[in-house]
Amino acid sequence: MSEEVHPERHRQITSGWFRAAIFGVSDGLVTNTSLILGFAGANPGHSVVRLAGLAGLVAGGFSMASGEYVSMRAQKETLEYEIGVERKSLLDHPDEERAELRALFIKQGIEADLAERLSVDLMSDHELAVRTHAREELGVDPSATGSPWGAAFSSLFAFAIGAFIPLVPWLIRSSGNQVVWSIGLAVIAAFIIGGSIGRITRKGVVRWGLRQVAIGALAALVTFGIGRLVGAR
Repeated sequence: MSEEVHPERHRQITSGWFRAAIFGVSDGLVTNTSLILGFAGANPGHSVVRLAGLAGLVAGGFSMASGEYVSMRAQKETLEYEIGVERKSLLDHPDEERAELRALFIKQGIEADLAERLSVDLMSDHELAVRTHAREELGVDPSATGSPWGAAFSSLFAFAIGAFIPLVPWLIRSSGNQVVWSIGLAVIAAFIIGGSIGRITRKGVVRWGLRQVAIGALAALVTFGIGRLVGAR
């Protein structure tokens, strides 16, 4: 009777978009909530606070997107260059690279004879050898160096979503206590974002939710206090 195999199912989170999306929505929420409350603390008028929130959403979103694109592009091209160096070295100095691979296997605790056989087998397939050397020496899979454009768009849209939430009360109403509504929506959104991270990482929904709320509350309290102290002059 053959043993039934149950392969693990892993989520694809190494391409860059996942980190950019999580960071973007969190940063958008914290940044624009703080910006809106900072302006509201100075009491300059409804239209000024609304304009500040809209400007924060647009400027912050494109700033995040450009930053993610540049950083991911630099990382991707650096890794591709190093992988190219490794690829060339495998062609020019195969014996030295095989010996290096054997030494790496032995260092990881594999017996010398088995390490020798593994290194010989791997070196017989050039692309497999490149992937193995890249993983062992650079800590990266050549097929998963990340997508700069994916990270940029994820960051842009995620930031815009997060930044839009505390701005909603200032767009749909021209009178009333928009500050309270902004704070309430921001708290709910922060808990949902933090709770989602906690669910994904299996580190606790409530723990991560409260942590996210505390981080946002601290930033918003500081900016609101500064706006109140400085005032609109």
